[in-house]
Amino acid sequence: MKRDCHQQIIESWTIHLLRDKFPIMSLKHLLIAASFACLPLAAPAAAQESDPSSSQLGELSFDSYLQLLIARARAEGVSERTLQRMTEGLTPNDRVIRLDRGQPGTPTRSGYPALAPYISTHVNSVRIAGGRDVFAANRSALLAVEAEYGVPAEVIVAIFGHETSYGRIRGNFDLARSLATLAWEGRRRELFASEFVALMKVADKGYERSELVGSWAGAMGNPQFLPSVYLRLAKDGDGDGRANIFTNRADTFASIGNYLRYAGWRPGQPWGVRASLPSGLDPDAMKSELISPVCPRVHERHSQWKTVAEWKELGVRPQRMLGDDVMASLFQPDEPGTPAWLLTSNYRAILEYNCSNYYAMSVGLLADEIAR
Repeated sequence: MKRDCHQQIIESWTIHLLRDKFPIMSLKHLLIAASFACLPLAAPAAAQESDPSSSQLGELSFDSYLQLLIARARAEGVSERTLQRMTEGLTPNDRVIRLDRGQPGTPTRSGYPALAPYISTHVNSVRIAGGRDVFAANRSALLAVEAEYGVPAEVIVAIFGHETSYGRIRGNFDLARSLATLAWEGRRRELFASEFVALMKVADKGYERSELVGSWAGAMGNPQFLPSVYLRLAKDGDGDGRANIFTNRADTFASIGNYLRYAGWRPGQPWGVRASLPSGLDPDAMKSELISPVCPRVHERHSQWKTVAEWKELGVRPQRMLGDDVMASLFQPDEPGTPAWLLTSNYRAILEYNCSNYYAMSVGLLADEIAR
């Protein structure tokens, strides 16, 4: 026999409580959330198939599920005023659902697109000139961030350039609407439910809903942080008491620097250097046998770790200064005879920002050009 809706909701949320998902959720809030959740029912299956906005997972309509999100945010300390202004008139965004469902799955083919064409597109004269302009206009702020976080100013500027074209393209999706939609859709429910609650906490710091816009998947501001990342790592770079990554460049630079420091950036080391290989050396024969638990196809292209001194013994010659005791991985992304690099652990820090060799290489190479 079908269980009562309230019973199902309460049982589900009790499991979350036991797993410390909502550590300060009270019984009162739980009962209120269950009452809201069980009011409207989902649309008929036929309607769900024809209209993305009606494609619920389970039995909750968007409005009912939104009440669960609101109750969770309230239980985690978000003010009633913020919840009201951030969720008033909220409706599901069909375009966001279509974009999410259009994301490619994990590739299974063995080949990779060549790196060189990607670099020529993303490390071009316009982006290099833009980065140099940003560096020149914000030199003192950038050098202060470099001194505090240990991350080279040019790397910070390069990420700023890649993420939002130096602040020009930040996205215009209403983040509250996008994240509520993605959580309700259910493909990655817990991720986006958590990000929705994090966004409410960001809004509670005094940001208007009109300011909290960004990508369809929830990234926001000049560095394109998810709300949870903002709460953990955003920094006040100019001492005004607020980490404004939306319009304040000093805060943007400090936040990117803090992110990379948190990701393990080692001061005093480059991200990588070009290297010349001796004839007959096969980088594929030196690939690591370890399988990365995250982004395995990105990391499987890198060699085993060796010291620079060990690479030199094999005939590999770094084309810029790199200490003999530095651990490095050999990477030749295109076919034999094309450019190769010795990558340090700082390259892995850039991968933490976006787990793509194309992204990380273009950030590193753009940074090098900005610094020339």
